[in-house]
Amino acid sequence: MKKKLIFLCILIFIVYILFFPQDAVTAATDGLVLWYERVLPSLLPFAILSNILIYSGFTGYLVKLLYPLLRLILPASRNGSFVLLSGFLFGFPMGSKNCAEMLKCGQLEYQEAEILFMVTNNISPVFISSYILCQELHMPSLIPLSYLVIFLPPLIAGRLLFFFTEKKQSVSNHSTTYKKPASGSQINFKIIDAGIMNGFETLTRLGGYIMLFSMISSMFRLLPLPETTKLMLTGLTEITNGIKAASQSPLTPACRYLLAMTFTAFGGCSGLAQTSSMIKGTGLSIKKYGIFKLLMTLITAVLAWSVVTLVYPSAFLPVCLP
Repeated sequence: MKKKLIFLCILIFIVYILFFPQDAVTAATDGLVLWYERVLPSLLPFAILSNILIYSGFTGYLVKLLYPLLRLILPASRNGSFVLLSGFLFGFPMGSKNCAEMLKCGQLEYQEAEILFMVTNNISPVFISSYILCQELHMPSLIPLSYLVIFLPPLIAGRLLFFFTEKKQSVSNHSTTYKKPASGSQINFKIIDAGIMNGFETLTRLGGYIMLFSMISSMFRLLPLPETTKLMLTGLTEITNGIKAASQSPLTPACRYLLAMTFTAFGGCSGLAQTSSMIKGTGLSIKKYGIFKLLMTLITAVLAWSVVTLVYPSAFLPVCLP
C-alpha cells in the first residue's frame, strides 16, 4: 500500500511537470533562489563550523562559560547545551543536525538527544524578525512578542520532558564525557575538510527538499479550491511560500500574523522531510517529532491569537477570513 501511494504521488508529480511546465519551472526556480539567496549563505558557515567543533571535541570548551546560564534555560548536559545554543541561534535544521552528529559520535546519550532534537529544531530568530515580521508582514514592533510565541512553548515542553524522564537528576549526577580536541595539523585539516564536505552535503540536500516542496505548493495553487484552503495547504507544505502568500492575501493584518506564526511553529511538511534526512541512521523518531510539532503549533496558535487580540482588539476570527 505504501509503495503504491508513493508511486501515485510520483506519477501525479510527473503529470504536473508535463502539463504545467511553466508553473513547475517557476516554482523550482523560486525554491532554488530562496535556497541560494537565504538558506545557503546563512546556514552553510554554521553547518561547517558546527561539524568542526563537534568532531574536534571543542564543543565542551565553547559552552563552558555559558553552561550555568544555559542550564537554567534547559537542564541538559554540557554537550546538550551546545545543541541548545546552536539550535536556537542558527535555526532550523541545525538543532536536529547537531543533535544527530553528537549522538553518532557518542557525545550525547540517546534519551537526551531525543528531547533536544525536538525542542531545538526551530526557525531562527533572524528569519523570524527580518523575513517574516519586517519584510513580509511589516510588523517589526511584534518581534519581542513573536520570539516568546515561537520559542517559549518548546522550551517549557523541554523542561517538562527532562523532568518526566528524570534527565535533570541524571545529568546533575554525572559529568558528560566528550572527545578530546584533536592534535596535529594533519588531523585538524582532515576535520576541516570533513566539516566542509558535510556542510555542503547537508545544504545541497536541503536545497533539493526546498525545490520539491516549492513545486508541490505550486500544484496546490492550481486546484479548484477556495483561496483560504489553498493558502492553508501552501503554508503547511512549505512555510516560506505560505508566509508570502499570507502576506499578499486580502486577510486582515491580525489573521496574516496568526497564520504566519502557525506556519512558522509547524515548519511545514518540507521541514519534516528535511529533519528526517538530518536524523537518518540515529534511531531518533520522526513520528514523535511530528506529534511534538503539532502540539507546539497548537499552543503557538493560541499564543499568537492572544497577541493578536492584544494588538488588534477589534480583530475576531469570524471576520478574518474572506
